[in-house]
Amino acid sequence: MKTFFYTLFLSLFPFMIAAQSVFSVNGLSIAAPQHDGVEKFVEFIEKELGPAGINTLVLRVDYNYAYKSRPQLQNENPLTEKDVKKIVMASKKHGIEIVPQINLFGHQSWHSNLGKLLEVYPEFDETPHVKLPEKYEWPNEDGLYCKSYCPRHPEVHDVVFDLMDEIMEVFEAKAFHAGLDEVFYIADPKCPRCKGADPAALFAEEVTTLSNHLEEKGSRLWIWGDRLIDASTADLGMWEASMNNTARAIDMIPKTVVICDWHYERAIPTPAYFALKGFDVIACPYRKAKVAEAQVKMMSDFKRNSTPETSEKFLGVMHTVWSSAEKFLEEYYNPPANDERGSQVDCFKAMTNAVKKIDEQNSEN
Repeated sequence: MKTFFYTLFLSLFPFMIAAQSVFSVNGLSIAAPQHDGVEKFVEFIEKELGPAGINTLVLRVDYNYAYKSRPQLQNENPLTEKDVKKIVMASKKHGIEIVPQINLFGHQSWHSNLGKLLEVYPEFDETPHVKLPEKYEWPNEDGLYCKSYCPRHPEVHDVVFDLMDEIMEVFEAKAFHAGLDEVFYIADPKCPRCKGADPAALFAEEVTTLSNHLEEKGSRLWIWGDRLIDASTADLGMWEASMNNTARAIDMIPKTVVICDWHYERAIPTPAYFALKGFDVIACPYRKAKVAEAQVKMMSDFKRNSTPETSEKFLGVMHTVWSSAEKFLEEYYNPPANDERGSQVDCFKAMTNAVKKIDEQNSEN
């Protein structure tokens, strides 16, 4: 009889059980599925994410939703409101909080393709003089990685806020991820509004604008952390850290912002830097299982060896997937041959298993 009631308790209150984890965030960041892939994605939530102890799902929606406020910004065959509610319902069942993401500021193009925002509103382009090449190569004379929108264009936030508000409402979310990683075009000398601006101050201005808008509605901003790390002092490159003078923004943005600190080759201890600066922080692996395991241990050690106030800043870990949801699910159920670069699936499983081991050890002590 006791076994029956314990099993019933587990099935009815998965979120309460998940909350006993050493981390408050055991997360997965992944692109939202395509319209035709929603059913498989919901099944993945039900059969894999819930049992794995995932309690946070960052969904990179971008323009893959049938926006009503700005219908011109939706991609072809986007997710419908009905699709989203299926994902929300399955997530709630397993105590998983969804954090929808739209890449803001940077990442407004990819290789030779313009993103939807600048396609529809070309006047928002920070660098209209930089033309997308027919064949993209890196490096290039223009330093083009991804386009940025001009954060000081007088109309850009009218559009951005509409998208944020709508996506937050439909996903019933309490937090929003704005990306803000790898912003290379900032304070361009040819921009009539941004030229001469301090890149750190300009980056902080945009973070604060987005954060303030969310806070007015009782929500919270999440961002990637690379632009807040000084590459020159951290001995990191231009991707994981800033080489374009944005790092000082860390002392100019609201402490309510959650930092998603990604490092994919090593378990760099920068979460301690963010926590000591007063930010809640999440360590994020990608495709190397050993790195994920090291990050789990690192975050656990930080929590254990910090003061109570600082310990609470180390929220946990979040695996990042940089392929489509459909491709990740295909690899999850049909693992490819060994890849010397590592496997997203193996890394994800290594992270969740490492968290479970720590939780089991804690429960025994």
